Amino acid sequence: MTFKISLNRLDSIDIFRAVTMFLMIFVNDLWTLEGVPKWLEHSAGPDDAMGFSDIIFPCFLFIVGLSIPFAISNRKSKGDTDTTILMHIGERTFALLLMGFFTVNLENAHSEMMISKYVWQIFMVIGFFLIWNVYPGDSGKKSFYTLLKFIGYMILAGLAIIYKGGEGDDITWMKPHWYGILGLIGWSYLLCATIYLFILDRTVLIIIAWLFFVLFNLADFAGVLKFLDELKQQVWIVGSGSMPGFTMGGVAASVIYRKYSNRIAPLTFIAILVALGILSLIYGFGTRPFWGISKIRATPSWLGICSGISFIAFAFFYWLTDLNGRKNWAQILKPAGTSTLTCYLIPYIWYAVITIAGISLPMIVRTGLVGIIKSLIFSLLVVVLTGLINKIGIRLKI
Repeated sequence: MTFKISLNRLDSIDIFRAVTMFLMIFVNDLWTLEGVPKWLEHSAGPDDAMGFSDIIFPCFLFIVGLSIPFAISNRKSKGDTDTTILMHIGERTFALLLMGFFTVNLENAHSEMMISKYVWQIFMVIGFFLIWNVYPGDSGKKSFYTLLKFIGYMILAGLAIIYKGGEGDDITWMKPHWYGILGLIGWSYLLCATIYLFILDRTVLIIIAWLFFVLFNLADFAGVLKFLDELKQQVWIVGSGSMPGFTMGGVAASVIYRKYSNRIAPLTFIAILVALGILSLIYGFGTRPFWGISKIRATPSWLGICSGISFIAFAFFYWLTDLNGRKNWAQILKPAGTSTLTCYLIPYIWYAVITIAGISLPMIVRTGLVGIIKSLIFSLLVVVLTGLINKIGIRLKI
């Protein structure tokens, strides 16, 4: 039996994204707790280990890849040219890199040398919202909305002017550091979306592109690319290929669906995803003895294992939602899947406000199992709040 193909959207992608975003907010809140099991947390860079927190970002990058073929094909169906789409890819990349640049510098802000770090943080998010909010299509207020975006850019410019970072007497201005989560997404999106734009649904070429990033990462750790060390200081594939490797894996999964879903049975597609997942896991565990598992070092083992988890997780969500129609359970998480950037940024405001106000929950609520439940509830509340502010016209989109 074959099944009807939808070239515009898969519910499983939105739900996979929503669950992943919910878990990202949850693991990002673990820093507020004490007595958290080690397996839940991020592992240290030198360790040969991987906590639950180390899996979430790779899954998100994989989902970015899942969305790319559908998004670009949708734009093409509306008549957008390759040049227009390429410009859109550039605009999205710029937005992610700019936000990543500010958020990563927030970590190194020197409160004693400028305004409060937390006030700076609040205005940073306000600037983001003013610039990238989805404004109503009211032509009569277009000038007003343009003014709001201009004010947003002026806020960011002002924050950049007054910024001072570093530690002790080593005061520095804003600099890239490690790009931040949003910046890493931006670089991965730029590479993979551009590749897909020119290759489209040519399965073999897409898989070759995916394997290129995987093997580039392996070659870097194996020392094969040492002759490029000088170049590496100036320009390099982010994460030595690992970040776009996750994203291109998602692109490959979507392309396989788009190309073959009208020719094969649904369970065959699921079997292909599971097979790719198992092969990735074998690769991941097979390379572990050489360089260990490490998110911080972006080792081949981390790339392989998390890619395997992503393929199998997508197979599960596809089976559950698109194939069996079980979607109602995820309704409460919907804003995290459709307004992901809004959802991601809300905690920045919350953490800054409670710090400035001196609000702190009792230690009993922030310890062990009770603390974990607190962070799960916090994540759910952020998702619900995202849905509420969406209804009043506040939603970021790039």
